[in-house]
Amino acid sequence: MESTAWNQMYRTMNASSQKTQFSTVTARRIFQFARPHRRKLGAFLALSVVLAVLAVATPVLAGRVVNAIVDGDAFGTVLRLSLLIASIAIVDAVFGLVNRWLSSNIGEALILDLRTAVFDHVQRMPIAFFTRTRTGALVSRLNNDVIGAQRAFSDTLSGVVSNLVTLLLTLVVMVGISWQVTLLALVLLPVFVIPARRMGRRLARLQREAAEHNSAMSTQMTERFSAPGATLVKLFGQPDVESKEFALRASRVRDIGVRSAMVQTVFVTALTLVSALALAVVYGLGGFYALRGQLDPGSVVTLSLLLVRLYSPLTALASARVEVMSALVSFERVFEVLDLVPLIQDKPDAVDLLDGPVSVELRDVRFAYPSADKVSLASLEEVAALDSRGGEEVLHGVSFRAEPGQMVALVGTSGAGKSTIAQLIARLYDVDSGAVLLAGANVKDLTAQSIRTRVGMVTQDGHLFHETVRANIVLPRPDASDEEVWDALRRARLSDLIASLPDGLATVVGERGYRLSGGERQRLTIARLLIARPRVVILDEATASLDSTSEAAVQAALSEALEGKTSIVIAHRLSTIRAADVILVVEGGNIVERGNHEELLAAGGRYEELHRTQFSTENSTDSAHAAGAGTTVAGSLSVAAANNGANPSIA
Repeated sequence: MESTAWNQMYRTMNASSQKTQFSTVTARRIFQFARPHRRKLGAFLALSVVLAVLAVATPVLAGRVVNAIVDGDAFGTVLRLSLLIASIAIVDAVFGLVNRWLSSNIGEALILDLRTAVFDHVQRMPIAFFTRTRTGALVSRLNNDVIGAQRAFSDTLSGVVSNLVTLLLTLVVMVGISWQVTLLALVLLPVFVIPARRMGRRLARLQREAAEHNSAMSTQMTERFSAPGATLVKLFGQPDVESKEFALRASRVRDIGVRSAMVQTVFVTALTLVSALALAVVYGLGGFYALRGQLDPGSVVTLSLLLVRLYSPLTALASARVEVMSALVSFERVFEVLDLVPLIQDKPDAVDLLDGPVSVELRDVRFAYPSADKVSLASLEEVAALDSRGGEEVLHGVSFRAEPGQMVALVGTSGAGKSTIAQLIARLYDVDSGAVLLAGANVKDLTAQSIRTRVGMVTQDGHLFHETVRANIVLPRPDASDEEVWDALRRARLSDLIASLPDGLATVVGERGYRLSGGERQRLTIARLLIARPRVVILDEATASLDSTSEAAVQAALSEALEGKTSIVIAHRLSTIRAADVILVVEGGNIVERGNHEELLAAGGRYEELHRTQFSTENSTDSAHAAGAGTTVAGSLSVAAANNGANPSIA
């Protein structure tokens, strides 16, 4: 009885935490996911029924053993009944193991299907989705909600079937033995169920409160334990304040844990007491009838054993609806993500971008970033409602062309639209009107995979995963050999450094590559670029945050990496793009000037103003150095821009 009380408390506590309305549409989608496993599911339910029958059979046989002993039957009768009970126990154990295997197999297979579906779907979402979504909330869909959905099959469904069969069989047998005792047991049932539901709801509230505090602690730890967060705290934070805030949250979780433990103990103790009293009533009333000859002793034993099998399924079925609704919440949260339609999808007749030199062209491109309701979910952003207002147009009829092997530089003030142009070329977004063409083909008519292999982007902060040097380099081509990797490192001016590390290519670079310097990270991304071998490279402020020494090393690596590539270079340092074939000055989402360095300086327009303003802030030594390095840098970037862009993971 005590275990029944604990189980009921657990079910009610968890089921009370979330409620929803039953949806036939959701149910149909659930069974679509279950369809591939229908045979195992059928066997699982059939075995659940068999196990329910065996659970009722044992008390009945135990009663017959008692009667045989009381009646003085031959030992052979008692032995046969005992062997039958033992056989049922063995069969029950074997079937239980098989049923558990089926349950775990179905549940884990469903988790695999749901997680894979969500992961694949999220990967197809546009960048706008990730800029708005909280990563933790999204990961929770892949973990907590998927597991919650899995319980619908591994626990709830089988529980409803087996409990229903057990309840019906138990009632039939108990009523057949003594309807008076059965009625009394049912009268006591509310005393068992009502406290369970009330205490379960109270425990659910405590559980939710604890989850909120745990979430706050987790957020604080995640932010403070990352390399940038730890650096920020050490530079500007107050460790004592941080410690007090964390201790306060942890102490609240402790207090809730104590309260929950006491509530659970009181709850289980009370229900165990009620169960013991009910059992005493069965023995008392059953004994009374037995002494009067209206009931045999074996029947009293059978009734007492069946009492547990009566209360357990009754209490479980009492909260079955809430359990089902709770499982539906998890399914609906998963389906909510799956129902988000990716803004960028391959057409059914999409073709691959042909191999060979690639030109880049924008024709009268107009673009506004999509509104939140098109790319995100309120629950993933932790807001009451998404902003449905459309974004303001940020590009207004932009047109230009970069021939194969050419370098086109984009300059202008921050927020002018330069990075937006770069993202449209890589098809991280789709234009609202006009067209982006690669080798004369509209990117909307091309497969995303072929664009990824031909176009790459390197950003100011080259991103690395918390993996080995080799894993980060071969990301675009996992089958690359060690010889190719070392060749790429050599050409990226990084082979000596990696070779000097104790683990070489197996060295883990740390979160975001923070075990490396900024220049080393960028050169590692260039090595990855060399492995990818793209035709078009987009270089978005790739050297802006580097010191002059690191910048020189990166530019030297770029000069070899970018030769013969079509390059789109975004730069604030005008000295780095002097040798560009075409320089486009972007302001307010428009191209206001175009030409080469000398032409734009001679025109005396916006470019000349930017050039004069920038160089007037530098001393003569820096200016001379920038001018002397200009041609080499520009040449390197014209090559670098093309090759760096091949790095999709950095993009």
